[in-house]
Order: sequence, then structure tokens, then C-alpha cells
Amino acid sequence: MPMKFTVVIPARLASTRLPNKPLLQVNDRPMVVQVAQQVLSGFSLPDAPHVVVAADDMTIVQACRDYGIEAVLTDSHHTSGSDRLAQACDILGLKDEDVVVNVQGDEPLINPHLIQVVADCLASNPQSAISTAAHPITDLHDFLNPNVVKVVLNAAGQALYFSRAPIPWKRDQFPSLVAQSLGTAHWPALVSPTPLRHIGIYGYRAHFLAKFPHLSVSPLEQQESLEQLRALWHGYAIAVHICEQAPEAGVDTPEDLARVRAYFANRSHLKHAT
Repeated sequence: MPMKFTVVIPARLASTRLPNKPLLQVNDRPMVVQVAQQVLSGFSLPDAPHVVVAADDMTIVQACRDYGIEAVLTDSHHTSGSDRLAQACDILGLKDEDVVVNVQGDEPLINPHLIQVVADCLASNPQSAISTAAHPITDLHDFLNPNVVKVVLNAAGQALYFSRAPIPWKRDQFPSLVAQSLGTAHWPALVSPTPLRHIGIYGYRAHFLAKFPHLSVSPLEQQESLEQLRALWHGYAIAVHICEQAPEAGVDTPEDLARVRAYFANRSHLKHAT
């Protein structure tokens, strides 16, 4: 029997670049509803995960319920999605060893298979409190881009470190390689091992989420602005699943929103054409 797990989708009404982002229309429904429906689209009953939206405002809760999506109201003052997840787990009464996958509320094109493998990764690594995913970096500009988070692993496939810096750095190869390649899009030669880009999806054990808000903030977390470094700082293991390709990008900007809307409009056009 497939492992049962819970998908929690944090949704916050305030957004600097896209106000009321969870409620913006995507595929003729609120974005957060589309995310939840996209998650469920990859599973058949009775094997589907329990999918819940953790909202900070009653308008989001009601929008979800209007479409038959379960939603819970969490505090509006949470400073991170992990804090919101922790409260949602408490509201839902999850048990300590229950697996929770955090799917962001602005990823209407997320692949349900990615959600499943992240849950399976945690279930198969009992020594880890968290699981996540990564994919190979083949673009030099991505490797050098501080907005692209990199991760390096140990022999057991657990994260050693996450950074905005280009890691791992090959001392004898990379200086000349970068100098040769700055005007191109791809590496001129294969780099082994291939650097890894972190994908922002996480699986957690419920008992870790209960502890996380009480862990002191790591100085590394503050320097890199990467919350997952708090877990590593305090000695918690993070198992990493390696994907072959990058997932579809989420919605952070008006341009992203236009791209996603165009995707669904084109899909609808093709469906009606056939």
C-alpha cells in the first residue's frame, strides 16, 4: 500500500510584487486553488495525499472551500512558511512521524510526481528530519547567479551545505572555465560531479516542524538568507532527491503570472481544437 502523507500549501495574502497573489486568477480559478488541484491531479483515490491550504486570511480559506479544497486559518504574524506549516500540523492533529510535504502556493504547474518522490525520499531515510530535491546545473550563468541556490551532498545523499555562492568550486578548473565561458550559455565541457541546484520543495516529519519555530536562528541562515541552514546548523539531516530536470517555475512576478496564464490559455485552446 502506498505511504499516506499530507501536503500543506502555505498561502499568504500579502505580496510585495503581486498583491493578493493566492487569489489571482489562473486557469479561471484562484491560484492557490489551481495549485491544490494540480497536486491532486497526479494521484488517484484512495492513494491521494491529504491536501490542505494553510492560509493567513479568511478570504483565502473561503475561496478554497468554494472549490472543495480543504483549508485552515493560521496566524497572520508568521515570519516564515515553516512556522505556518507547524501551526497547520497542530490544527490538523498530525502524529509525530507523519510526513508533510510543503508545496508553495504560487506553483500552479508543479509536477505531482516531484511531490511523491520527496515524500518517498523522507520515508526511506529514517535518519533525516527533512527531504528536498535538486537537479544538475548545466548553465554557467545559473551556477554563478546568487539567486540560484546550490547544494552539495555527502556520500549518503544528505545535504552538507546550501549556498548562493557557486559550490562546489573546482580550484584548478573553474577560474579558466569561467573566464572562457562568460559569453556563452553553457559549460564548454562536462563538469563532474555536476553542480546541483536546489529545488524549493520540502518534506518534513511533523515532530520536526513542531520544533523548528523554537530553534535559534543560525548566523549562516542570516548571511545566506536560506532558512534550511537553520536545520543543518542544529544538526538535523536533510535527504536530497536528485531530479533529471528542473521543475516548472513558480509565480513571483507579473511576467511569471502572464506566462502561466498563457500556458493554460494555450492548453485550453488545444483541447477545444481537438
